[in-house]
Amino acid sequence: MTLESLDAKSLRGIVVAFADALTVHREAINNLNVYPVPDGDTGTNMSLTLRSVVEEIESREDEMVSLCEGIAHGSLMGARGNSGVIMSQILRELSQAIAACSAIDGAVLANGLAAAAKGAYEAVGKPVEGTILTVIRESAEAAAAAVARGEELCGVLSAARDEAMASLERTPTLLSVLADAGVVDAGGAGLLLLYHAALHIVDGQPIPEPTTTSPLEARAPATADATKSETSIADLRYEVMFLLDAADEKITDFKEAWSLVGDSIVVVGGGGLHNCHIHCDDIGAAIECAIAVGRPHKIRVTDLLDELTQNEEQHWVVEALEPSETHQTTVRTAVVAVGVGSGVAELFKSLGVQVVVAGGQSMNPSTKELLAAVESVQAPEVVILPNNKNIIPVAQQVDQHSARTVVVVGTTSVPEALGCLMAYDPQSGAAGNAESMARTARSVQSGEVTQAVRNANSDVGVINEGDWLGICPQGIMAVAPEMFDAVVGLLAEIIHADHELLTIISGASADDQITASIEGWVNRNHPTLDVESHFGGQPLYPYFFGLE
Repeated sequence: MTLESLDAKSLRGIVVAFADALTVHREAINNLNVYPVPDGDTGTNMSLTLRSVVEEIESREDEMVSLCEGIAHGSLMGARGNSGVIMSQILRELSQAIAACSAIDGAVLANGLAAAAKGAYEAVGKPVEGTILTVIRESAEAAAAAVARGEELCGVLSAARDEAMASLERTPTLLSVLADAGVVDAGGAGLLLLYHAALHIVDGQPIPEPTTTSPLEARAPATADATKSETSIADLRYEVMFLLDAADEKITDFKEAWSLVGDSIVVVGGGGLHNCHIHCDDIGAAIECAIAVGRPHKIRVTDLLDELTQNEEQHWVVEALEPSETHQTTVRTAVVAVGVGSGVAELFKSLGVQVVVAGGQSMNPSTKELLAAVESVQAPEVVILPNNKNIIPVAQQVDQHSARTVVVVGTTSVPEALGCLMAYDPQSGAAGNAESMARTARSVQSGEVTQAVRNANSDVGVINEGDWLGICPQGIMAVAPEMFDAVVGLLAEIIHADHELLTIISGASADDQITASIEGWVNRNHPTLDVESHFGGQPLYPYFFGLE
């Protein structure tokens, strides 16, 4: 039987069905990523964000206000990465718009979708068409048109779903990077599943499985074409997130200043407290804009090129980072760091880190998980090292939910974290530690080597699937069929005369002979440079490099 309106019970069913659908489609959405490094984070982040929502509403009664509050709170606490933050904003605006209604008919739903679209656009400083923003706006407009035609709930949902599908298919015509990669927008693909889930509950329609003809399935990667130089796969390196205490009337000027610093700007909040997100190359400039209008805190920085796949990370979490008994001593400021690999965890702990949270690019820890780590330490103040650009915005949410003082140092890689830990003083305050640690982290030149998972273009040439990539914060520096050649190509670009120490962190797939060859190359070509080698055990990245 087709429902004429939604009550709290059926709304709960939609949320659960949406979360389940994202789980099923997770890999298909991940495969829509346009970058050739092993990442696939969009589907994973959206799936885990919705799983947090489901966990939040499990204990709530089937009462509309309580359930909508649970959806809003669960999405805030569970938001992971940029895609999760945007989906969280959509769910929060939608749930707030419908919370006062005991029954949700087509008109109420259309109004809620309009509020969600408006809120999503307002949160993004420089909205980009051809993304999830376009899909939510155009589907909301279709829902409003259906109401104007006299459609009931099912008709309104069908109109929104159909327009979302059409809008998603049009995203490559609006965003050239999607067209060049032969994919549709991953975030929009995730949003489409919300409409499928709603129609499943309202009208019993099946939720489609990922197929080769579905817009939720990755297209075949476009053949690398060296003539398409405008499609760089490494434009903006860092994701910076923080909470900003500032008067609401100053936010417009703040957004305008930020528009000169970077892109993917999202600013949400009000009443003097704002959650801010940007992709940029200059971390300091992004933070200075905030200082000009107020007080930024809970600063998190993530390296957008530090990509890992969830399945590999979960395997290594089980093998390497399973919690063990530790006896923490009471300090003024403790450090919580994010990382994966048994050696990475041991390196962190040897430098004073109290808790290591398992995670990386596509296994982004949630706000809840980072908060639990913060609450477990024996210290009134805490510094979080995210070590990945996508984790910074999530880490910045922790302070407002903890009685402890929590500060985020925007480390975007493991080498940066290791470098900044040299400035850590457990008996000093979090603010002072954060300042000195961030200054030290900025002095570290990091690099990494991984293998391309698809064909692509780059500023240094064509990339074929299986090639080895040498990557640093400035982008891809080397492409080669052999790992060693990619390593020396990278090191030749990033080692400068003023560097004194090279730290090599070998991953699970590193080769002892290649490691020895790397050390030999450095000794021959840079004889004054000291070299330290450590086992990290990280998956997918055979080598991390840190230069100081």
